[in-house]
Amino acid sequence: MTACPNGPLIVRGEVELRDENGDVLPRSRKTVALCRCGASTIRPFCDGSHTLIAFRTERPPSSPAIEFE
Repeated sequence: MTACPNGPLIVRGEVELRDENGDVLPRSRKTVALCRCGASTIRPFCDGSHTLIAFRTERPPSSPAIEFE
């Protein structure tokens, strides 16, 4: 999982995604983008709305970028 600056979370690989009820979300791709801004019309997936609302993230000054494999 990779947190894109000012954008979505990118999830790669064989990961099972579940909704708030515990139901498995169907995936047709090995890589998906998950919304972090809350403006997507296809949540939990990203539709690019973060650019329209000028969504911004900031990394704390002493924290490195985090990637999960």
